[in-house]
Amino acid sequence: MALGREGGHSVHRILHHKDNTGYEIEQALLNQVRQRPNITIFQHHFAIDLITEYQLHGTNPAPTTCYGAYVLNQKSGIVETFRAKNTVLATGGVGMVYGHTTNPIIATGDGIAMAYRAGARIQDMEFVQFHPTVLYDGKAGRSFLISEAVRGFGAYLRNKKGHRFMPDYDTRAELAPRDIVSRCIDQELKKFGDPCVFLDCTHLDIKAFKAHFPNIYDECRTRHITIETDWIPIVPAAHYLCGGIVVDPNGRTTINNLFACGECSRTGLHGANRLASNSLLEALVYAHNIFEYLEHQETFPETITIPQWDDTGTRFTKENILIKHNTAHLQALMQDYVGIVRSTDRLHKAIKHLDMLYSENEVLYRTTKVDVGICELRNMINVAHLIIGQCLKRKENIGGFYNIDLGPIKNM
Repeated sequence: MALGREGGHSVHRILHHKDNTGYEIEQALLNQVRQRPNITIFQHHFAIDLITEYQLHGTNPAPTTCYGAYVLNQKSGIVETFRAKNTVLATGGVGMVYGHTTNPIIATGDGIAMAYRAGARIQDMEFVQFHPTVLYDGKAGRSFLISEAVRGFGAYLRNKKGHRFMPDYDTRAELAPRDIVSRCIDQELKKFGDPCVFLDCTHLDIKAFKAHFPNIYDECRTRHITIETDWIPIVPAAHYLCGGIVVDPNGRTTINNLFACGECSRTGLHGANRLASNSLLEALVYAHNIFEYLEHQETFPETITIPQWDDTGTRFTKENILIKHNTAHLQALMQDYVGIVRSTDRLHKAIKHLDMLYSENEVLYRTTKVDVGICELRNMINVAHLIIGQCLKRKENIGGFYNIDLGPIKNM
């Protein structure tokens, strides 16, 4: 087995399949799911909210219990009631809250926002990890990720003058943990006013590079970047959330019958700064833990009556342009005010802007028939509120969190 080494690692320890390990695991799991007659996949469905005592009785007891979810059928436009004895949230990250991210466009923090509105405990949202090296193309939105393993393979980071700057900041140079590398790149960009720095692979064994990183090589080639002779323009981008819905070792949240795993969960295993590639391990282990726990739990017939979704008095929205504008506004706000390097003043200013977005979108949500755009923006606003609020509560710099007003960073 060819084990890879990534930022913050002291040895080669990462089992991988070229540069698309996650995709390979996902395909293997999906193939198994499709063969199971007891599993039903609902495509083109979007979860809106969890069903708890609040929907049943208008109360919020402690502890709360989850009875399922209201789910929008995107083809029919009807909100369906999914009753469940146990519900598992595996909804991924929050990267689309930021203007630049490595995450897919569906990473809008939906599971975290639903759990938050239902009263679940949410923690460590300030620890948003930025990946140091994503391909820079001058556009906002999802960016192509240049794996950390490329630096583990021996690539250098250079500024526009060609200077290899990482040894100036850290003795581990390019193999320092990603939060350190991201802050160093951020400092270089601010120092020279540049939009990007560069990843230099020209000194590497290109034949071996192509064998290890075929997707990266091909993507660069389609963008007219020749790895053998050209440096790759890169910038940091929002990549991974170390916090989320608090769970115990069995994946149980603070709401009865509600579980979570993967990036939407906060297991505590990543501390304040996830080590590269550990997220995939965490997702697999906790998914299995949830299965093992539920396999040995007795289930009892549920006699409660769940009310159907009520959209009386709502209308179809004609404000799609407003939703797009406010989404772009939110992403720019988080990118500029709540990015890699933060300040208390910028965080307070961000709250004021966010409050206006929240008020505007809530009116729209309550007066129109739900659609994915409105719900995703609602969720992203909730997530942004959690990130900013928990940033302001943290009084020391640690791991992936850095506020210039709080003094030197304490590494984890």
